Amino acid sequence: MDKAMLVGAPLIGLNDSGGARIQEGIASLAGYAEIFQRNVNASGVIPQISLIMGPSAGGAVYSPAITDFVFMVKDTSFMYVTGPEVVKAELHEDVTHEDLGGAKTHSSKSGVCHYAFENDIDALARTREFFDFLPLNNKDASPIRVADDPRDRVIPSLDTVVPDDPLRPYDILDVIRAVVDENDFFEIMPTYAKNIVVGFSRMDGRTVGVVANQPLVAAGCLDINASTKGARFVRFCDAFNIPIVTFVDVPGFLPGSSQEHAGVIRHGAKLLYAYAEATVPKLTVITRKVVAEIFFPSIV
Repeated sequence: MDKAMLVGAPLIGLNDSGGARIQEGIASLAGYAEIFQRNVNASGVIPQISLIMGPSAGGAVYSPAITDFVFMVKDTSFMYVTGPEVVKAELHEDVTHEDLGGAKTHSSKSGVCHYAFENDIDALARTREFFDFLPLNNKDASPIRVADDPRDRVIPSLDTVVPDDPLRPYDILDVIRAVVDENDFFEIMPTYAKNIVVGFSRMDGRTVGVVANQPLVAAGCLDINASTKGARFVRFCDAFNIPIVTFVDVPGFLPGSSQEHAGVIRHGAKLLYAYAEATVPKLTVITRKVVAEIFFPSIV
């Protein structure tokens, strides 16, 4: 990790750990602290990616949680602070490894996992594909790939993708894939907070970060999970000089006592702050509407 920081190289961790060795006592906890400190020092300086390739329990889960992206493998990788046996002993709750901390749980419920892959081979191959979008460090430019799509191409499908009826939903992914190079879009956290879409693509061969409301889910309303998902992604793009393209079709923040009691004001402000703080180029396309208290198109 020190060498990666020194030379400005990305850090990719392959995790398969049962946690600290009890025999080593406090020394093992000191070892964790050294790793956590380096994760924090590297944050925003070099990209950090964690692949959970097996069990990851106890203190071993916190290093991946500090990194920029966490990828898991379905059915074989697990992340939890305490395993099912401890949960049963302390809380008398029967829960499986998968339900407690499997890839499906963390990619769709907790938001810890940014993508769940089918198997180890798929995880390694897709991580290489994902890595190709990123710069080596915060002073390096993103890789440029020659695209066959001309920048001035005509896209007839965009004339009809947004329905005339303002109450009819449409899939914002159809818009994104039509606009970017070669329909290539790597979506981040596709099964968590699905009312907002974030991911990486290219325009004219250069990497861009894409943020978009998804009218197919909750009419594209923003809620707590969507706000934190979007804010973290925007801040990553800002740290690594990746321009941000935003497709907006949003009726506002999701109303209701459950959202208010859980802190939608505090969490919603994170998204607004991230956009206002970002100094990278920001382009907003309003595909249909933006109403109420959603200000971020005005601050890009």
